[in-house]
Amino acid sequence: MRRTLFIVTLISIALTAVSAGVDTRQGVFHPDFRSLQVTVDGNFMAAPVIMLNGDDRVVVAFDELGDERRYMRYELIHCGADWQPEGLVDSEFLDGFNQGDVEEYEFSEATTVHYVHYRIVLPDGRMRFTASGNYLLRVYPESDPDETLLQARFSVSEMAVGVSAGVTTATDIDFNVGHQQVELAVNVGEYPVEDLFNDLTVVVTQDGRVDNSVTLKQPLRLSGRQAVYEHLRPLIFNAGNEYRRFETVSTTYPSMGMEHVGYMDPFYHFTLGTDTPRAGEPYVYDQTQFGRYLVREYNSPRSDVQADYAVTHFSLEMPELEGYDVFIDGDLVNRRLDDSSLMTYNRATGRYEKALLLKQGSYNYQYLAVKRGGGVTGETAPVEGDRFQTQHEYTINVYHRPRGTRYDRLIGTTTVYSNR
Repeated sequence: MRRTLFIVTLISIALTAVSAGVDTRQGVFHPDFRSLQVTVDGNFMAAPVIMLNGDDRVVVAFDELGDERRYMRYELIHCGADWQPEGLVDSEFLDGFNQGDVEEYEFSEATTVHYVHYRIVLPDGRMRFTASGNYLLRVYPESDPDETLLQARFSVSEMAVGVSAGVTTATDIDFNVGHQQVELAVNVGEYPVEDLFNDLTVVVTQDGRVDNSVTLKQPLRLSGRQAVYEHLRPLIFNAGNEYRRFETVSTTYPSMGMEHVGYMDPFYHFTLGTDTPRAGEPYVYDQTQFGRYLVREYNSPRSDVQADYAVTHFSLEMPELEGYDVFIDGDLVNRRLDDSSLMTYNRATGRYEKALLLKQGSYNYQYLAVKRGGGVTGETAPVEGDRFQTQHEYTINVYHRPRGTRYDRLIGTTTVYSNR
């Protein structure tokens, strides 16, 4: 009975999603869950997009702190180009039952913090995608379908149209200063689009960030069966700076970016070197994972279950930014600008500070400033600065909703890089 009531509630939520603004951002909602990652199997650096009816699979991995396995299930929700639920019934986008048990798990080995590592791999023999588009995977306890433990995003693309794109630093507002401009074209060829000017939706994301993603409803012009998106102000992104890096691969000595390693029962503590603003500093090239992190313990063959958890201390020394809040950004906080990533200003030390319980690994992060009183987009300029030379990963998704249908099909996807 509870399951039936939940499904009715979910459909009701989905039907009112546009006006209500359902939170479909990737995230963890239970304090014992950590290290949520969504990847393409075998390709850590790929955007979480797989091809419809292709050979790739998406992997959703996460940990729960503790000694016992939790019995959990998951379900999929089909979302539109704006990541809001579309209210589809399961048979419209899946072959199989839209309910799976989280059966793949392992217990941590020889770690001070005990945890259980879980994996969900899709598609599998019981659940196959029959529709392209955006998918939200929701994990909930077997005993309480109403509780959401975590949710993860990925997409399934038809790869049915050609998408060509490039990034220039000679933008429409400055030349090799602090911005990057994306230009792209969608060649639909024989793909049946009735109104090429109005029937496509293009979404562009920078390094997987959700706060500054851009949605385009119309191209600048058409050229035969090609929609051209160029010289459009929304496609000019702040250039930002290279992500900062640190490694916590060892509990016996400080690795890259660390100042101190110690143990205070019940956790190891990693203190990172104090950061300073880079807004006024010259550009310095550094290798980048575009905000991702890789779980790794330097001496372990199976880091997924042998890497430990440690309290990781961040500090940013600078005067307090009037009218702004400062957040840590990157996959380590699921790209959410909320309390989980908000830094606290310590007037006694003159630093922004934050402590996160993180699994050992190699991490990328940056600092974003958000205006108080309604700001939703993080700004790189106040702390990181904007340098046109910065390398970024731009993912472009092209959606089409044929007339008379009920969902956005993802018909084309590509990824381009700046300054490569």
